[in-house]
Amino acid sequence: MTQPPLTIVNQINAEFGAFLAGLDGAPRVIDQAGTDRPWELPEETDVLFTRARGWRAAPDTPPALPRLKWVQTYSAGIENYPDWLKNGRIVTTGRGLTSPQIAEYVLAAMLRVEKDLDRLRARSPADWTESPLGTLEGKTLGVVGYGAIGQEVVQRAAGFGMRILASRRSAWTSPDPRVTACADARAVVAESDHLVLALPLTDQTRRSFDAEMFALARPGQHLVNVSRGGIVDQEALMAALDSGRLSFATLDVTDPEPLPEGHPLWTHPKVLLTPHVSYIGGPEMARFRTKTRDNLRAFLAGTPMTDVVSLDRGY
Repeated sequence: MTQPPLTIVNQINAEFGAFLAGLDGAPRVIDQAGTDRPWELPEETDVLFTRARGWRAAPDTPPALPRLKWVQTYSAGIENYPDWLKNGRIVTTGRGLTSPQIAEYVLAAMLRVEKDLDRLRARSPADWTESPLGTLEGKTLGVVGYGAIGQEVVQRAAGFGMRILASRRSAWTSPDPRVTACADARAVVAESDHLVLALPLTDQTRRSFDAEMFALARPGQHLVNVSRGGIVDQEALMAALDSGRLSFATLDVTDPEPLPEGHPLWTHPKVLLTPHVSYIGGPEMARFRTKTRDNLRAFLAGTPMTDVVSLDRGY
């Protein structure tokens, strides 16, 4: 007996819905792009393609979704989605879609601190003087979270001749010769000139960068956070900046987003705050289509899928 086509709900955009309809198995696609109530799904939904926006307002009581077997998110993190959406079904993420662009942002942030081109800009003959400049060569880069983003950062930083330390939660099954693997984040923090946070937000990592952690930092350290704002205790961060323990912080994420009007991080002289844009600028939709095609084929064949969430570890 012929199986009916899958019913896929698309909450990405209209163009992606057309792409889905042409994939293996000729799935039936229901477009919900732009919805502000993404949890309101048809009961016949087999597969959901969604993104993080709107899910924080989801009710605690799950809707009846007896056929929903697989959720593919566009986002890499899963903290915005309700537990009932993640439990009892396959969840795969958009891990790696924007990692190259985020890594470019990180390198730009480090170069901005070291070179400070705005300060050097000459506007008259009186400005035609030599000033000291920093360098990335020989500096120590610390990467906390050696996933897709961390690996892309390392690839670029190695070309600048940096010494690179990294920590990760999972085992180092394939050591990277460019990286000195550290047992935990504390060891990375203690030796880094530039420290990049690229780890997921979980119960274990929430506010893990607190006063105790910043007290370990190499004096004058530059912090770059491109993961989640909730990883950092923002009061402790400002105290570390004010004391001089940290020289600067480049933050593309905050908690909450955006910060409330009048929050001191908006205008802190040692902070560059950007509106969670580090991921923008690359062919992430083309990468998402490739991931989608491959995961759909694996789902239909019952073979392993990529970037499957482990609820035990939280990502």
